[in-house]
Amino acid sequence: MFDIEAELKKLPNKPGVYIMKDKNDNIIYVGKAISLKNRVRQYFRKNNKTKRIENMVNTIDHFEYIVVDNEAEALILECNLIKKHRPKFNVLLKDDKTYPYIKINIKEDYPTVVFTRRIINDGSKYFGPYANPGAAKEMIEFIKQKYKIRQCRTLKQRTRPCLNYHIKKCLAPCMGYVSKEEYRKQIDEIIDLLEGKTDKILQELEIQMEQLSKKLEFEKAAEIRDRKQSIERVSTKQKVSNLSENSIDVIGMYQSEMDTCIEIFFVRGSKMIGREHYFFTDLKGMSDAEILSGFIKQYYMDNPNIPAKIMLREELEDKQVIEEWLSNQLGKKVELKSPKKGEKLRFVEMAEMNSKVTLENKEKDKSSILMELKEVLGLEILPRKIETYDISNMAGEHMVAAMCVLQDGVIKKNLSRRFKIKTIYGQDDPRCMQEVIERRLKHSIENPNGGFGKLPDVIFADGGITQIRATKRAIEKYQLSIPVFGMVKNDKHQTKALINENREELPISENLKQLITRFQDTVHDTAITYHRKVREKDITKSELDNIKGIGEAKKQELLKHFGSVKKIKQASMKELQQVKGISEKIAKEIWNNFNS
Repeated sequence: MFDIEAELKKLPNKPGVYIMKDKNDNIIYVGKAISLKNRVRQYFRKNNKTKRIENMVNTIDHFEYIVVDNEAEALILECNLIKKHRPKFNVLLKDDKTYPYIKINIKEDYPTVVFTRRIINDGSKYFGPYANPGAAKEMIEFIKQKYKIRQCRTLKQRTRPCLNYHIKKCLAPCMGYVSKEEYRKQIDEIIDLLEGKTDKILQELEIQMEQLSKKLEFEKAAEIRDRKQSIERVSTKQKVSNLSENSIDVIGMYQSEMDTCIEIFFVRGSKMIGREHYFFTDLKGMSDAEILSGFIKQYYMDNPNIPAKIMLREELEDKQVIEEWLSNQLGKKVELKSPKKGEKLRFVEMAEMNSKVTLENKEKDKSSILMELKEVLGLEILPRKIETYDISNMAGEHMVAAMCVLQDGVIKKNLSRRFKIKTIYGQDDPRCMQEVIERRLKHSIENPNGGFGKLPDVIFADGGITQIRATKRAIEKYQLSIPVFGMVKNDKHQTKALINENREELPISENLKQLITRFQDTVHDTAITYHRKVREKDITKSELDNIKGIGEAKKQELLKHFGSVKKIKQASMKELQQVKGISEKIAKEIWNNFNS
């Protein structure tokens, strides 16, 4: 039994990381502290707490901590633990948004310029992100047109050069026609171009052009002139300000009643080369500085594109330790600046304005959907949380169910849940539905802060009146009043309409119909996938686990080699022995089991 009061007295007055856990041993929050003793005790004092912190403290069953030498080490450990465990009460940066970058692997003798959405610490230079993939591809195409770099994926020795050499688009390093040093001059110029250092390039090209003209090499001079003009056009497109610093990220944030949006502008060499934004939910009660601190630590962890300066509105409590951490990662000084006036403040305000516009546009889309649902369904409140369920079985066997959630007009796959049917035997979908919904409602009634969260505002039954009635019986058992509507499909298995308990079809717009179709398809796919997994596990268990000499490791090797139990049954003794760990004796046992 973990005694929180007793454990609080044992906390050391040293820097470290504290890990809050719930009764199921799930990590719900990770934080760092200069003094573990002072910081952790604050959570359990009877002082004014935000609703968010209060909810977290009510969920804490026990905690752990790790002592480190200094606050910088604590920050790195905090970042690593948040990234690994994704605790529900931390600010979490989602990874589902993958913006494009331009990559140059400068470790290669003859580098290429490629489009990528994946950043890894492989020593390459990454440029971006580009909010529009088309812009990144357009820049790569421009580079390939104006520079004679290789375009093949792998550099192999050839007996003759490829077409690109003959049309003057490559210097044929595969044939040894160009030295590493000469080729590198092009790559250095491309890097300057992507970093926005076009003034330097243009000056050098001007000198080259004059030298070639003096030598009467007019054709080469014309090539340089064309490249110079093209770079000038690209440079004009990128210019946004007269900021003199070479590498700045500008961060703006805006919070509404429901969501938070953080927008980043990437300024390199006085030019904006891209921007991106991130959305966060359930951060109400956290200060702006706390949110931005959490965001910065996650965003720049393992990110090779750390700027020399990060500009934002708020002064962060842990500014000094974050600067030290980022400087160590970059290998040179990184500063967090909160400008109070002038051009730099204007940039922060611009980022904040854009974050507001981005969030408002997103919420308009969500709001219109929620308002339409409220009106169509005749509800008194906005249906911010809608749940739907689906049953999957095969002739009454391996019966399972799935639950999916539509939160604020968005399908939240991370809130999906799966169930095995426990009390119904034989094919009876309505009774299975009733069992599952009773179990789900019980979870939230007994533990409102648990994994299922709060009760839904509405339930959509996947089917007609029979499923609506089964759902209502489950709700009535707990004397709740949650509205229920059915999602019915047409002959082509597409969502046709929503119906009420009187079998009346409710008119919905095409946009709403498409959303409900995706919602219905999502829960259906989740149920089928889980059913297939349970069925295959059961089949595998019944047919392989009873064979003498077959443990879990050998079973996995057999399935990995053959792909299915069916193919294992069809295999010869010789084929079975080709599997790692399967001796002649065990192969004989397997063969006899399936062929006797």
